[in-house]
Amino acid sequence: MSHRIVSLIASATEIVAALGYQDQLVGRSHECDFPANVVDLPVCSEPRIDVSGTSLEIDVAVKNAVREALSVYAVFKDQLEQLEPTVIITQTQCEVCAVNLKDVQAAVCEFVDSNPEIVACEPMQLDDVWKDIEKVAVALDDPQAGANLNAKLKERLREIQTRNANRPSTPTIACVEWLEPLMIAGNWVPELVEIAGGKAIMAEVGKHSPYQRWEELAELDPDVIAVMPCGFDIERTAQELDLLLNRPEWKNLKAVRNDRVYLTDGNQYFNRPGPRVVESAEILEEILHEEAETHHGTGWLRLNEVTPCESR
Repeated sequence: MSHRIVSLIASATEIVAALGYQDQLVGRSHECDFPANVVDLPVCSEPRIDVSGTSLEIDVAVKNAVREALSVYAVFKDQLEQLEPTVIITQTQCEVCAVNLKDVQAAVCEFVDSNPEIVACEPMQLDDVWKDIEKVAVALDDPQAGANLNAKLKERLREIQTRNANRPSTPTIACVEWLEPLMIAGNWVPELVEIAGGKAIMAEVGKHSPYQRWEELAELDPDVIAVMPCGFDIERTAQELDLLLNRPEWKNLKAVRNDRVYLTDGNQYFNRPGPRVVESAEILEEILHEEAETHHGTGWLRLNEVTPCESR
C-alpha cells in the first residue's frame, strides 16, 4: 500500500527511511535533515522560540512557553492540508524536542479528505525505540520491515557490547546534555554508555535528563566527559565553551586534567532515538576506550582539537 507520510520529528524521518519508505515521505519538520535529501521536502513546522540564542536564553524561553501552556513549535495547518498525508508521525516523549501530539491533533482536526493516522512515538529508553520502530512499520502496513530493522540494530549493539564486556576497567562518564543550566543525559543514553563499556553518572535509564549541580559533578569527578547538547552540533557547542571553561570547578576535574573531554554531535546522534542509536554507541565506545576513530571529526572531537577562534 502506498502512503503519504509527514514526519514531524527527525528521528521518525530516519526510521521511515531505514524501513525503506523514504520515497513515500511528502513532508517533514524544520529539524529533519537525515538522510540528506529529505531537506528537499516541504517543511511543516517551525520553532516559536529563538533557537539561535545562548543555552541559557533557550532554556528560559522554553520554560516561559511551558509556563504559559504554549507549544515550543508551530504546525503549518495549510501545508498539511495541501500535502494530504495518510500518516503523520510525531512524538510525546518531550515537547521540547518535537512537535507535540496536541498540536498535530489540532491541525488534523480540520482535515476532511485525507483523514491521516497519527502515530505518536514515545521513546524513554532503548526498548521504546524498538517499539516505536514497530509502531511506524505497522502504520505503513509492513510490520515485517520493523522486525527486520530491529533485529539488525540489536545485533549491531550486541556486537559493541561483546567487544567491551571483558575490559579490565569501566570508565565513568558524564554526558552533558545542556550547558546552562547544567543537565546530564538520561533516557536511553545511560544504556548506550553501558553497551559501550562505560558507566554513566548522574543519570537514570528511562528518565528525563535532570538539572544538576556543578558541585555534584566535581564530587563524582568522572573519568570522561562527553558534551552533547540537545539540538547542537559540534560547531554550535564550540561557540559556548566558555560556559564550561569559566566554571571554577572545571580545571580541577579529572577528565579535564587528563584531556578526556570530548565534544559530540548531540543533534545528529544522541538526541535522536532512531536507527542511529547504534552510531551513538559507537561514538561512546571510541571516546571511552580511545581505540578507534571511525566517527572522529564527524561524530566527535577532542576538546583540545577545538581552536580558540571557534569559541565565543
